[in-house]
Amino acid sequence: MTHAVFAIPGDKDRRTGGFIYEARVLDELNGMGCATQHLQLPASFPDPTPADMAATVRALCAVPRDRPIILDGLVFGAIDPAGLAQVQAPVIAMVHHPLGLETGLPPDRAAYLMANERAALRHTAHVIVPSPETARVLRDDFAADPARITIAPPGFDRPEVDRQPADPPLILSVGLLAPRKGHDVLLNALAQLTDLPWQAEIVGKTYDAAYAARLRAHASPRVTFAGELSAAQLNARFNAASVFALATRYEGYGMVLSEAMIFGLPVVSCAVGAVPATVGDAAALVPPDDADALAATLRRILTDGTEAQRLSRLSHQKADSLPSWQDTARHFVDVVAAVRASVDP
Repeated sequence: MTHAVFAIPGDKDRRTGGFIYEARVLDELNGMGCATQHLQLPASFPDPTPADMAATVRALCAVPRDRPIILDGLVFGAIDPAGLAQVQAPVIAMVHHPLGLETGLPPDRAAYLMANERAALRHTAHVIVPSPETARVLRDDFAADPARITIAPPGFDRPEVDRQPADPPLILSVGLLAPRKGHDVLLNALAQLTDLPWQAEIVGKTYDAAYAARLRAHASPRVTFAGELSAAQLNARFNAASVFALATRYEGYGMVLSEAMIFGLPVVSCAVGAVPATVGDAAALVPPDDADALAATLRRILTDGTEAQRLSRLSHQKADSLPSWQDTARHFVDVVAAVRASVDP
């Protein structure tokens, strides 16, 4: 018997944090006996065409009312609330971070998405989020009921760690080529370190073509844009790196920060969103959009072996406490069971 449906737009196996999270949870749910059907929705979300919006509402309305729908946040934040209200099955929203908080959105688009997601929340049975910070935002800024929010931090595999740092030292950054990830700030910081030996690699597919073009136009020849890598390829880059840097402007969790810590890398990021809670004291955090502070921190790590070793040790310690994907999926199992039990016979 199918217990739930997991509705995800487009290719669920895309190599970004939110899709990795959802694909792994889907696999774990089925492996743990909580039979969950994958429902592929149109890939155009969060900017669906009218036809894709209509097709999405039809697909969700076709789900039996005793089968909870776990609905991906790219769809949930952009779906027509009136259409969502027609869905008979209980909806469990999977909100990685509210869509209206994406960096670089025109103000009217951001305001629309914030209001839309607030309205959509009225038609949910429950909400699952990856961090206490996202739960706080939904509670404080979207009037979500705290009793209907479950925090399910992402799980992590334990890949082979065999650090063989490249020469010159590799500064690694991983994230979509999108303004929110702050790669422009990183490039500005690196421009202040030309007196030091280093190389840098930015891993991630293009999300915003204009932004990606600007990055490439202003990058030092020492910076490589690697595009999207497989898990094995990315692990090899972690093993080759000497420091991990993500100048993010906002994260609902920041899975890649924890991944870097599994490899014992010194981590530098920004004190925004869920980042402080994700890294604890195991990273050097600077203010967002502060290239000077980022440059100074990277300089200290690159030139002070004691500081690099201290941060590396803290990374290892933090990584030891990270959950597994089965731990994450157990939260979903509990939510699905509770929501199913609440459906009128």
